[in-house]
Amino acid sequence: MFSEEELQKIRNQFPILKEKIYSNPLVYMDNAATTQKPLQVINAWKDFYSKINANVHRGTHFLSQQSTIQMESVRKKLKNFIHARYSSEIFFTKGTTESINLVASMISDFINEGDEIMISSIEHHSNIVPWQILCERKKAVLKIIPIFDNGMLKLEDFDSMISYKTKIVAISHISNVIGIINPIKYIIHESHKYKSFVLVDGAQAISNLNLDVQNLDVDFYVFSAHKMYGPTGIGVLYGKKEIMNRMKPYQFGGEMIKNVNFKKTTFSDLPFKFEAGTPNIGGIIVWGKAIDFVERIGILKIKSYKEKLTKYAIKQLSLITGIKLYGMTNDFYKKFGIVSFNLDKLHCFDIGLILDRLGIAVRTGHLCAQPLMNFFKVPGMIRASFSVYNTFQEIDYLFDSILKAKKILKH
Repeated sequence: MFSEEELQKIRNQFPILKEKIYSNPLVYMDNAATTQKPLQVINAWKDFYSKINANVHRGTHFLSQQSTIQMESVRKKLKNFIHARYSSEIFFTKGTTESINLVASMISDFINEGDEIMISSIEHHSNIVPWQILCERKKAVLKIIPIFDNGMLKLEDFDSMISYKTKIVAISHISNVIGIINPIKYIIHESHKYKSFVLVDGAQAISNLNLDVQNLDVDFYVFSAHKMYGPTGIGVLYGKKEIMNRMKPYQFGGEMIKNVNFKKTTFSDLPFKFEAGTPNIGGIIVWGKAIDFVERIGILKIKSYKEKLTKYAIKQLSLITGIKLYGMTNDFYKKFGIVSFNLDKLHCFDIGLILDRLGIAVRTGHLCAQPLMNFFKVPGMIRASFSVYNTFQEIDYLFDSILKAKKILKH
C-alpha cells in the first residue's frame, strides 16, 4: 500500500494525468489497452533522437556503438526482469501480436495434418486468429479449453483433451477481459508430459506479476512495452534457447544473416537470427526507462496495490442495482487489475460515452474477444482496468458516474 505522499509522487510523474477531458479531471482506467508514460520515458525519446540516434550493430563510429550498447543493455534488463537464463532468449518484435505470429510461423514445420493446437475460450483475438490460420493451412485441429460460467478454465476438460497430438498450447496469463489469472504453471507442466510446446500471452501480466520464466518452464512468453509504461510498437518474444535454435527465421533481410552469396545464405546466431532489419532502436532504449520505473517502485508493491484497487472496485460496483460483473470467483486472488461489467439492459457504448463526458476513460465493446462475448451472450462490456497511478477516490468517482449514466439513460 502506498502512502498519500508516495502515490502523489507517482502520479506527478505522469503529465497526462493533469489533463482535463470536457473540463473534468482525467480519470484513466483503460490500462489494459495501454498504460500512460512517466516523464522519464517521455524524456528518453527526446534524448535518444537528439543525442545518440544511429543504427545498431553495423557501425564502428561512436554514435552507432552507443546505440548498440544502450539497446543491448535493455535486452539484458528484460532478461533479468523475467528471469530468463540468457539474453539471447529475448527477441525484439513489434509487440505481443507479432510475437505470437512469429511463433505460429516458426512451428508450422512441426505441424502435420491431424495434429492439434489448443487455446482457451477467453483468448484475445491475437491468440486465436494466428492459430486458426495455421490450422487451416496445415489441416490441423484447433481445440478450445472450455470455461465455467465465471470464466475460469475447466481444467478437467483440459486434462482429458491434451494428448500427444497436441503440438502447442497457447494461453493468456491474465485475461484481458475479465482479469482471471490462469493456472499456467499447471498447464505448462501437464503439456510438457505430452511433449507439447506452450506459449503464454503475458500482455496483461508483464507489469503486474513477478515473472520467472525459468520457474514456469515456459517455452514461449510474449508481451509488449506499452502495457508496462513503455512505448507502443515494441514487444518481446522470450523463447528457450534450445527451442529457438531449432526454429527457422520468420523474416529475412539485413542483420539476421551471417553470410550471403547468390547460392546460399547462413543465418546469424541468437537472438539476431529472428531480428531482420533495423529494429525500433529508440523504442527499445526508452523501454529500459520504463523497466527502471517499475523496478524503482517494486513489482510486488505494485501488485499488492493493484490487488487492493481491484478488490475495492468490485466491492463498490457490486452495490449498484442492476449491475452485472463478469469473471467473479470465490478466490479473489485469481482475479487481478480488471473489472468488466454491464448495467441492466443499457448498451455498454452508451454508458462509456457518458463516462467519457465525465472525464473517465474506460474501454467498451467486445474487447478483442468476441468468442468470450458470445459465451456470456452479450454484444460487449464496459471494462475498467487499473494501474499504479489510479486511486480509491477515482473508483468512488467511477461509482458515482455510473449512477449518473444510469439515471440519464433510464430517464
